[in-house]
Amino acid sequence: MIEELAVAGVTVATGLVAYAMAAARVVKQYERGVVFRLGRLHGDVRRPGFTMIVPAVDRIRKVNMQIVTMPVPAQEGITRDNVTVRVDAVVYFRVIDAANAVIEVEDYRFAVSQMAQTSLRSIIGKSDLDDLLSNREKLNQGLELMIDSPAVGWGVQIDRVEIKDVSLPETMKRSMARQAEADRERRARVINADAELQASKKLAQAAGEMSKQPAALQLRLLQTVVAVAAEKNSTLVLPFPVELLRFLERAAPQPGEPAEQGRQGEVAGADAAPSPEVEAAAAEAGLPLAAGIGEDAAVAGSLPADELPPMATGGGEDAVEEDASRTGSSRVGDVPPMVAGPGAVS
Repeated sequence: MIEELAVAGVTVATGLVAYAMAAARVVKQYERGVVFRLGRLHGDVRRPGFTMIVPAVDRIRKVNMQIVTMPVPAQEGITRDNVTVRVDAVVYFRVIDAANAVIEVEDYRFAVSQMAQTSLRSIIGKSDLDDLLSNREKLNQGLELMIDSPAVGWGVQIDRVEIKDVSLPETMKRSMARQAEADRERRARVINADAELQASKKLAQAAGEMSKQPAALQLRLLQTVVAVAAEKNSTLVLPFPVELLRFLERAAPQPGEPAEQGRQGEVAGADAAPSPEVEAAAAEAGLPLAAGIGEDAAVAGSLPADELPPMATGGGEDAVEEDASRTGSSRVGDVPPMVAGPGAVS
């Protein structure tokens, strides 16, 4: 009797242990347990920790509540401005309702993946190439909204969607490179022109200041010469200012020219008397001397050659020969009486 009770007790204990082992379940911290009893949802979602189910009657399905990082395969499409591109993205989502994620959709991961691909194709067709390259933040928000709308009923929440890469054809890359190069060259030219404008204004101000003091221009020229002469391997060509030549021309006296040019038949005064040396030379030669020229000289300038009165010249025998050549005579005696200058009297 006692042996039979002992055997029954051991059998019951063994059954209880086997039942407990079959009914015991452990739900991890990042999981939730959904229990189905005879095919129907039973009770609430099981929290993390130890839980029990009825063996052979209940089935428990664990759902991961972590954020899932899902890459979206590259999708090829044509943008709104007729450019063929390949775009790939990545989706970050997590399950917020474990029961709906198990009941409402067969495989929520596959569903989210397909929804992300179709939404990405739609975004490519609605956007321009410039938006895909430079305005990705706005496209990411639109793509997230397109995926999140149906995923809410599946118990899935889309945390973030990011476009990873945009692949362009090689011809388009070359065209964009030429466009970028042309734009940079245009900006460089604008900057250079602006610099030239500013420099011209400063140079105009400097020229205005130098014009007040002409010596400043010469000093600036000398400074430039010093700066260029610092290089030992260069040849210096120094321009000579024309203003300096004109200044020297005005300052230097001109020998053999009257004090006032451009006025013919006019001398300094009508009562100007010849020098004593000229009078002595004329007396020794026995030649008449025109002491005062004045108005008579002016009148003589309009008379014919045969009516000219005796006059005083300078030039000696050369002057006599020159006058003889003009009058057509070959003898010195035919020349009208003349008074030679001091340097021609022998």
